[in-house]
Amino acid sequence: MQTIGLIGGLSWESSAAYYELLNKGVEARLGGLSSARSVMVSVDFAEVTALQEAERWDEVATILIAAAHSAEAAGADFLLLCTTTFHRVAEQISEAISIPVLHLGDVVAAACADQGVRSIGFLGTTFAMSRRFFTERLEANGLAVHVPDEADHAELNRIIYEELVHGRVLDSSRRFVVGLIDKLWDAGAGGVVLGCTELELLVRQADADIPVFPSTTLHVAAALDRALA
Repeated sequence: MQTIGLIGGLSWESSAAYYELLNKGVEARLGGLSSARSVMVSVDFAEVTALQEAERWDEVATILIAAAHSAEAAGADFLLLCTTTFHRVAEQISEAISIPVLHLGDVVAAACADQGVRSIGFLGTTFAMSRRFFTERLEANGLAVHVPDEADHAELNRIIYEELVHGRVLDSSRRFVVGLIDKLWDAGAGGVVLGCTELELLVRQADADIPVFPSTTLHVAAALDRALA
């Protein structure tokens, strides 16, 4: 089994989900007392979020590259970023280390292709929805990408940062997000990507009438495929 490197703390709820899913996945695949070989380096979410909001991306990259070096030095064979938003600097991280980075966008696009979905809706933070760094990665893999109307970005962002990153899961917020999925369906999306780990706490396949692609779950499954190959 290879050792999976994780950059965590983006948020800690996201990190906890990755850790839990990785270990449950290894147990399911190997049985017994098996668990994942992993190294997590966790950063301060408040610090990197403040830098992100100030568009100080070189400083964000410096922090995350240092974390990646630490994971590599601790024996990681490849790296996951436990975040969507901070994939904004994924290429800089990849260039700075000698182990591969398993890019979330490539994993999600492959899952969509496996189900024959070529037009997808994307839900995430305001930053991830309004900037092109992640949707361009999906488009480079052959997908047409739809995002919610800009008028809905602030409320989705509030739900993520004021509720979900603190573990608060509210029915009213679920109804709002399901409404966004319906709008994306009407706009031509054949499926929807939950492009933020915390959204998987809120929405399940049973809540939607189109295929739901939970990015963290897919990222973990791809990591396990690689680690156990």
